[in-house]
Amino acid sequence: MASQHFDVVIIGGGISGTALLFALSRYTDIKHICLVEKEPELALINSHGRNNSQTLHCGDIETNYTLEKALEIKASADMLVNYMLKQGGDQQLVHRYPKMVLAVGESECQELRDRHTLFARHFPYMDLLDAKAIGRIEPMVARERKDEIVAIGTENEYAAVDYNLMAKSFVTAAQELPNKTIDIRLATAVQSIDLQQGRFRLDLNGHEIEATSVVVCAGAHSLLFAQRMGYGLDYSCLPVAGSFYYTPQVLKGKVYTIQDDKLPFAAIHGDPDLLELGKTRFGPTALILPQLERYRLNSVLDFLRVFKPDLRVAQVFWDLFKVKEIRRYMGKNILFEIPGIRSRLFLRDARKIVPSLKLSDLSFAKRVGGIRPVMIDKANRSLLLGEAKISPGNGIIFNMTPSPGATSCLANAIKDLQIVAAHGGHRIHQDQLNDELLTPQPPAKNTAQP
Repeated sequence: MASQHFDVVIIGGGISGTALLFALSRYTDIKHICLVEKEPELALINSHGRNNSQTLHCGDIETNYTLEKALEIKASADMLVNYMLKQGGDQQLVHRYPKMVLAVGESECQELRDRHTLFARHFPYMDLLDAKAIGRIEPMVARERKDEIVAIGTENEYAAVDYNLMAKSFVTAAQELPNKTIDIRLATAVQSIDLQQGRFRLDLNGHEIEATSVVVCAGAHSLLFAQRMGYGLDYSCLPVAGSFYYTPQVLKGKVYTIQDDKLPFAAIHGDPDLLELGKTRFGPTALILPQLERYRLNSVLDFLRVFKPDLRVAQVFWDLFKVKEIRRYMGKNILFEIPGIRSRLFLRDARKIVPSLKLSDLSFAKRVGGIRPVMIDKANRSLLLGEAKISPGNGIIFNMTPSPGATSCLANAIKDLQIVAAHGGHRIHQDQLNDELLTPQPPAKNTAQP
């Protein structure tokens, strides 16, 4: 029996794969698309709210971004907001509430003032806040302070996303389009991908399908698929896990802190949890783990297959850990995982945001937190901290790490859409794409707040 043929097969039903499914189905003339997901439901791994920061990154409160990168990220975030508004302003997808980046102490405060001067024209909704203004928005942040504080913040902007629900919304929107064949295959693992006579053959647990183009959006497993086909052999993978702590509800919105420019990891933040109402979540920590998926021991073998240590990888680790601040940071984050001492140690960091927190307020969020695969570029002996993509030019794409995370799902989907359309000779509905995703949509009357 002949294998079923699709124009495009997408591997991975998280936020990246489902965003691409939506974009291809709505903004091209591609007719037949299959999405394959190994889990029994969509978006159960890193796209689930338990496993990510639930943040709509806009470049406004993340101090590790240059102005150029922040504006790029803001454009990606605007696409998600425009999608949500075009869908009728679904109140469960994107949430409004206060957000700010907090500076503590004279040095940080001056750094933040300088940043506001540079960014203000491009982010006019973000105000420079003194201690009194901070206290009005986030009373617990300003209370019991000895050091000087300032913040850059806003009271009512889009700040948080339930990416699990967003992924499901993308699939529903694609399936509702007329004259399209959208095949969703859950609980289906891809065993192999082979390129034969210009077509890709995929083995799905013994059942074979064919495709003109394939896009792998499977997180760190994308690198495993690539290397099995002979691509990306100059890359290794450094899985960085993040854990969280819960407290009673002490914050109304997201409060970020200034990132140490010596550390390639995000500073902790606190915010309301979309899934655990009445709780504030602090984190993430950063811990290197030999797993491609958190809390899944069977992914250790997959990690070993893509890690492939050699002298070039050793050089990257040496360059990383020879920095005193990084050694101290990683050691501290290991301790953050050890029962009995972790809460007491983490309390010191959390008090930078809410000084009045007590040890009894903190509880480790069990089985909460995902893994971000950081790619190691062996050829250049460096970490790739941004987006990681392998596109050999023959109709297959491997997406490993979106940057800065799920926020960029539609922006990345548009990049892949252009590659896939060109390879298959398909037409892009560019005017419709511009009108719906790149043009500000009328605001919804009521957008949910937790």
